[in-house]
Amino acid sequence: MITETYGLPVITPGKATPTKAKKTERVASGVATNELIHSAYMCNNDELFPHIVQLYVPQGARVADVTYGTGVFWRNVPRDHCELVPSDVASGTDCRALPYEDSSFDGVVLDPPYMHTPGGTAHQGHQNFEAYYRNNGGEAAGGKKYHEAVLDLYFQAGKEAWRVLKDNGVFIVKCQDEVCANKQRLTHVELINEYASYGFVCEDLFVIVRKGKPGVSRMIKQVHARKNHSYFLVFIKPRPKRQTRKKTPQMV
Repeated sequence: MITETYGLPVITPGKATPTKAKKTERVASGVATNELIHSAYMCNNDELFPHIVQLYVPQGARVADVTYGTGVFWRNVPRDHCELVPSDVASGTDCRALPYEDSSFDGVVLDPPYMHTPGGTAHQGHQNFEAYYRNNGGEAAGGKKYHEAVLDLYFQAGKEAWRVLKDNGVFIVKCQDEVCANKQRLTHVELINEYASYGFVCEDLFVIVRKGKPGVSRMIKQVHARKNHSYFLVFIKPRPKRQTRKKTPQMV
């Protein structure tokens, strides 16, 4: 007889030990390789984005890039990989109010300006946040300003992405943390938490480190580490779980 003591098998003398059926030998499948897609790179957006597409966007998928701009993300993605529907505010489509039907896309890509423009020469190159979206303290953001206006843009766009995505659709979001009013704002964490309340599941996170050194127009004393990395967040809109009917006494 075999008993257990503290989780270890103990054989009692004088008793026959039952024989175990021989297990079928497992054969490992797959190919040994170190050519893998990793979670962090020092590269440009158009170098990393194709890897994300390779992992999460199936061949023939219908994808809406709602902040397309000049199409930098797609430079190295084969044109026949998916059906790309590009749009942005410059072409008349606001990511917060998409003209698409519900559940009509397999994927949505979002990369809005992710830093507010405090004025002066700081954050040069991000002026289009206010010039395009006009939501820093305006009606579109409900009077929100600065980082809260940035989040409001992401939140509204996330709700629209949820609406137009099919079940199991993928939502790829580019963002960057920032310091606002001398406080660290971890944008990627704030987005993950907010999108989770919509039902999105954060499936993956990629860190991209810029190749050059970021500068600043004027510096008296550095207080926080200068941000030289950003994120690609990958979310999935899960298929709704089937609800099982509870048996009533009449059904038993």
